[in-house]
Amino acid sequence: MTAISEWADADSPLEAFPSTSSGDRVGYARVSTKGQLLDRQIAALEAAGCARVFADKKSGKNAQREELWKCLDYLRPGDTLVVPSLDRLGRSVQDLIAIVGGLRKHGIGFQSLHESLDTTTPGGRLVFHVFAALAEFIRELIVQGTHEGLAAARARGERIGRPPAMTAEQIRHARSLLTDPENSITSIAKLLGVSRTTVYKHVPELASGRDSLVPGTRAPLPETQ
Repeated sequence: MTAISEWADADSPLEAFPSTSSGDRVGYARVSTKGQLLDRQIAALEAAGCARVFADKKSGKNAQREELWKCLDYLRPGDTLVVPSLDRLGRSVQDLIAIVGGLRKHGIGFQSLHESLDTTTPGGRLVFHVFAALAEFIRELIVQGTHEGLAAARARGERIGRPPAMTAEQIRHARSLLTDPENSITSIAKLLGVSRTTVYKHVPELASGRDSLVPGTRAPLPETQ
């Protein structure tokens, strides 16, 4: 089965294809649920001259699109992959660019019927160049915004990262319950919705025994040699 990573190392989106497309036109269709029909997509692909059509009945969010991987394995240099529309192929703009970039790397053309996009032409390659540049621009904006947001949160003194497993109130409640020997650590952890390990982590006095939690008592001194 072809892994998506094998198709993700794309060269420049404007890199030329082989001067002639002498191979087959291969179609790929997809519907999101088993209840939907593929007939219309397959008919459009066959009308576009596809000698063979692969089809998945999977959501675009599902990475395990077996027929797509079979389709990519089937394609050879000089072939052209044809889809009814761009959203049938990629789960996102980044996913689409990665796949089409991989096709280009292997000398395979790409055509989307609905968008009238054909990467075997200079105009089609230019469109994908714009797509790739826009996707990278959006990614950089997201990264920049994330960094700025974290810096602003730190400046306000806000905690960054995962929230603690136990709140200060839960820790106080645990200490109070632990002073009663009839309350087991397991029952206290269950009551607070955490694990025994979490209780031990947030109430380090337990390492010296539960007596150390009772007011007016002292933890036993370590034994001397």
